[in-house]
Amino acid sequence: MGETLAMDSTFIQPIEHRPKLEPLNPINEEVPTIDLSISLSRTTQQLVSEIASACQNWGFFQVINHGVPLELLARIKKTAKLFFDQTVEEKRKVKRDAANAMGFHDGENTKNVRDWKEVFDFLVKDETFIPASHDPNDKKLRVLRNQWPQYPPGFRETCEDYARELELLAHKLLGLISLSLGLSGADGLKGYFNDEQTSLVRLNHYPPCPSPDLVLGVGRHKDAGALTILAQDGVGGLQVKRKSDEEWIPVKPVPNAFIVNIGDVVQVWSNDKYESVEHRVVVNTEKERFSFPFFFFPAHHMMVKPLEELVNEQNPPKYREYNFGKFFASRNRSDFQKQKVENIQIDHFRLPL
Repeated sequence: MGETLAMDSTFIQPIEHRPKLEPLNPINEEVPTIDLSISLSRTTQQLVSEIASACQNWGFFQVINHGVPLELLARIKKTAKLFFDQTVEEKRKVKRDAANAMGFHDGENTKNVRDWKEVFDFLVKDETFIPASHDPNDKKLRVLRNQWPQYPPGFRETCEDYARELELLAHKLLGLISLSLGLSGADGLKGYFNDEQTSLVRLNHYPPCPSPDLVLGVGRHKDAGALTILAQDGVGGLQVKRKSDEEWIPVKPVPNAFIVNIGDVVQVWSNDKYESVEHRVVVNTEKERFSFPFFFFPAHHMMVKPLEELVNEQNPPKYREYNFGKFFASRNRSDFQKQKVENIQIDHFRLPL
């Protein structure tokens, strides 16, 4: 790994974005943890209320009793470590490129600065169609296909099992979020994630870093999709920008929990009631870290705009409609090289007051 991520200037964050490694002040407030189970003493209405509070106040929360088999969580962690422990030459046999964006990658850029990590990406639906470019006049599509390594044994099966379980959890969470917004039913948004959804899973490996004060595992960013559901190990490193004071707050690892965050799509659907919040990953000199995000993305042809149920004269739409596939294609450009301009953001679609 060291030969892949030799320290050079492409990793170094601007001074204002470098992490502060001194101990934080005692945290009085943490990202909330929500129990998804329902019992005689805890109603669905109470659960929906907790989710509404977390979405409004943080944009992030952790979930326990989520229904994903703990055996599968242990298996995906073991499988990922076996894959990333291989030599760079072996991993690069399934290296992704501009033509095939799925597979191994160790040169990703966030905010035009290289991330201190290596990843393996795979689609929930093999053979997923996305726009060939972000040009609004270009109607061509291209197909993305998964590529699977030969080692470790059972890698593909474990990844596919994980994707299926996370998709079920994503739909459950989306239904609860729909209810928390006051929508008429829990399944009203399901149609955005049909057989042509563009959802994907990423296996992240953050190796130990000799200069954790200069770099980030992932630079500050917001997520473009509807929801992100992330499993992390016990090392920690994910930080969330707290809305109340814009301080970077670590997300404390909770055993067998998933971290959930609101993405840009839900921010637009909710007409800013729920906000997609900036987050980043810090690294350390001693321990490697693994995490496994599931990115819940709509189909490429879906148009995203504030939901009609949530807008009226007192709360007019704050965004103009945009095509998710084109937005995704534009955001995806910086994975392979620095860009002369910053990635498009949903604020580009914000309507004037």
